[in-house]
Amino acid sequence: MTSNDMEYLTIALPKGKLFDLSVNMLAKIGYTAEGLSENSRKLVIANEKEKIRFIITKTADLPTYVEYGAADIGIIGKDVLLEENKDIYELLDLKFGLCRLMVAVPQALKQEKMSDYAHMRVATKYPRVAETFFHSVGIQMEIIKLNGSIELAPMVGLAEIIVDIVETGRTLKENNLVEIAQIHPATARFIANRVSFKMKFDRINKMVEGLKALVESEGKA
Repeated sequence: MTSNDMEYLTIALPKGKLFDLSVNMLAKIGYTAEGLSENSRKLVIANEKEKIRFIITKTADLPTYVEYGAADIGIIGKDVLLEENKDIYELLDLKFGLCRLMVAVPQALKQEKMSDYAHMRVATKYPRVAETFFHSVGIQMEIIKLNGSIELAPMVGLAEIIVDIVETGRTLKENNLVEIAQIHPATARFIANRVSFKMKFDRINKMVEGLKALVESEGKA
């Protein structure tokens, strides 16, 4: 780390549904910057007085920025951490953005037990998660990596099964899909680069304690 890197605390925030919730939570404990917006044209948004820098990244890229130290800390969903499997510290469950990673099939293809789905094709944004899950239940599957509209795959014959993240399950119902297994619940997590956590321990730990107190107080509300 350069002396300039040591002077600042760099926070990575994910584009998408977790962004506003993350910004609001950080602001409540005093971490914000003028012009901090998901649609900002600035690549780095700084609060010079507090020596804080924010970077806004694509969701799947955020753990990489933290792992390699381009960001000291970040907020990201547990689903992304499970899929990306990066060498970072997971410091705190922030308890918001609750979703679940699950397995679903068209209603017409629903079987009695998981082994009945062996050797089918699985469409997913989460190939690592999917492969690990199906290995854990003892069946081999053909995994097809997609980047969007996972529910479309069974409708057009690309795959029989999907592994995806869902919040309410409404989209599944709208596309005649039924959930057959839950893989893992997913909430937003506060993560840190391993070196940064040691070198900037006091600043990062202060954030952790502030966030922990906020999570606990909102949980009691």
